[in-house]
Amino acid sequence: MLPEMPELLDHQLLFVTGKGGVGKTTVAAAAAIRAAGEGRRVILAETGAQRMPGLFGVPVPPRGEEVQVADGLWTLAIDTPLALEEFVAAQLRSRALVQVLTRSNMFRAFVEAAPGARELVAITKVWELVQKRRWVRRRPAYDLVVVDAPASGHGLGLLRTPRTFADIARVGPLHSQAARVREWLEDSRRTAYLAVALPSEMPVTETLELEGRLRRTIGRNLTAIVVNGLLPRRFSPAEIERVEAELDGAPAAAAARTQAARSRLQHNQLARLRRGAQAPVSTLPFVAREALSLDDVRELARRL
Repeated sequence: MLPEMPELLDHQLLFVTGKGGVGKTTVAAAAAIRAAGEGRRVILAETGAQRMPGLFGVPVPPRGEEVQVADGLWTLAIDTPLALEEFVAAQLRSRALVQVLTRSNMFRAFVEAAPGARELVAITKVWELVQKRRWVRRRPAYDLVVVDAPASGHGLGLLRTPRTFADIARVGPLHSQAARVREWLEDSRRTAYLAVALPSEMPVTETLELEGRLRRTIGRNLTAIVVNGLLPRRFSPAEIERVEAELDGAPAAAAARTQAARSRLQHNQLARLRRGAQAPVSTLPFVAREALSLDDVRELARRL
C-alpha cells in the first residue's frame, strides 16, 4: 500500500534527493505546492541554483532572502555566510561583536577550510526555519520545509554533518546545536526523506543504494520513492504486430515499436525498484515539454 502525499507532508522537514538529472527539483516544487494548497505555511529551500522564483515569475532575490511566491508558499536559496552570521548573532547577542567576527578574514577562511562546516551551517539553517524561536526574532516559523537537497552523494554528506560535529565537539554551543539538528533528522515523526528516480537502470540502482547508505548514515529509511517521467503502456505485443502489418515500413510503425520498447524497459525497471526497495514507490507521468511550466508542475502536484 502506497503512502499518500498528505502523509509525507505531515512532517516538518521533507528532504528531496536523488541522482542528478532525475527531476528532484520539479518533485520538490510539486510537493511544496501541494502542501501549500492544503493550507500549510511552506517554504521550499534550495541548496543549489535558484530556480523557484523563475518558475513562479518572481524576480530572483538575493540569496538568503525568504520570498513569497504564492499563497502559503515561500522560497529561499540558502546562503551559507548569511546563515552563519544569523547563527552567531543568536549565540552572542552582540551585533558589534558579530560584525567583527563574521567579517574577519581569518574566521571566514576557517569556515571555508573546515571539513563539513558549510554543510553544517546549511542543514542547521534548514532546521531553523521550522523553529518557533527563529534566529531573527521577527520571522515566523514555517509548518513545513521542503528541501531541494543536493544529489544523492552530496545530500548524504549534508545529512551526516550534524552527527559528525556533535561527536567532534563534545561540549559547548556547537555540540548542542549539532545534537539538536541530528535529533530532528533521525526523528521519523518530524523528518521525511523522499528519493526521486527515473525508470532506467542507473537511477534505479543508485536509489536502491541510497536506501542502505541513508540507513547507515543517520539510521533512517527512505520514507517514499517517486519514479518520475514514466511512459504509459501504450501497446501490447499483439497490437504492435497489427500496426506493423497494417503500416508495413511506415515511420508510424517504427515509432510505435520504439515507444513500446522504451515503455517496456521503463516498467521493467519500475518493477525491479519495487522488488528491491523497502520504501513505497509512486510514479509521475512523462511530460512532453522541453521546459515545464508552472501549470505543468501544479498538475504533477495534483497527481502526487
